[in-house]
Amino acid sequence: MEKSRTARPAENAPPKPAAAAVRYAVLVFPGFPLMAFSSVIEPLRAANILSGKQCYSWITVGPEDAKIVASNGVGIDPDYGVRSAPPADRIVVCSGGNADNLVAEDAVAWIRKSLRAGAHIGAVADAAFFLARAGLLDGHSCTLHWTSQPAFREAFPELDMRRDLYVIDRRRFTSAGGVGCLDMMLELITRDYGAELSAGVAEWYVHSPLRSSIDRRMMPLRLRTGIRDQLVLSAVAIMEDSVEERLTMPALAERLGISPDKLERAFQAELKTVPSAYYRRLRLRRAAELLTHSSLPVGEVALSCGFANPSSFARAFREQFGHAPGEVRRRRSIAGEVPRN
Repeated sequence: MEKSRTARPAENAPPKPAAAAVRYAVLVFPGFPLMAFSSVIEPLRAANILSGKQCYSWITVGPEDAKIVASNGVGIDPDYGVRSAPPADRIVVCSGGNADNLVAEDAVAWIRKSLRAGAHIGAVADAAFFLARAGLLDGHSCTLHWTSQPAFREAFPELDMRRDLYVIDRRRFTSAGGVGCLDMMLELITRDYGAELSAGVAEWYVHSPLRSSIDRRMMPLRLRTGIRDQLVLSAVAIMEDSVEERLTMPALAERLGISPDKLERAFQAELKTVPSAYYRRLRLRRAAELLTHSSLPVGEVALSCGFANPSSFARAFREQFGHAPGEVRRRRSIAGEVPRN
């Protein structure tokens, strides 16, 4: 019988204490996504159990010493407020859909103090917005939830935002959220304690970890589009990177090294549409995301999505969604911030 790659003591067996445990602090804000939060902590717990020692310890921290309610209504009582939180080796910020305009000066002061003491700083889901506004991602690559990426790129054009599931860049680590957090944590466990323990944690959660940079980029795109054909997937990835320049389909085919006819046949077979129609819908969806998750004027949204004429943009938007672009802003102001994760 094939042996398991990692020994597995009973789950209720307490891990043996270890002096070198990596200390995590998860900073949560109201409306935080519970799945991303769990995907940070659960791999640490499993690593302790599977290794038989305390590889990691963790605490939860809130902006205040008060109950924090997640986006799904589940509440947690943080161990500390930021003013009394102890030092940590790694801080992970986990915030809700309003991270693009979240203000928490005490939290930023605590993070900066931790950085000076040598901490590594991370963010999951939309929390990269919070770190970026504080200047804490300057000079680093990062990622965040895909619905917020267009608004993030417009707000911080100087930052190297990537569409990967996660990005680890020196003392910064960011994830798009959800199960992508688990992939990021597995990578961190690999760096801390080796691939064998990381593989055991992945098996514990019946998860197949992604390792190549190509997988980390393509998987979010594949998941949200349902596209399986690799050629079409590559074409859509180029389209997403070329929304503002309004790429022509012959130019797209040339980039892919194929003929325009082959590109059209691939789209018809996979998506039952032509590439130009898919690209137009993609640009309009990007516009809807910017209208929802940014404060850009409607005219600038149109330009950012490849529409030089505001009137043609408004007409195309109404045809696609059944209402004018300005209606999105009015609904947002009435309903408040839309939960994203």
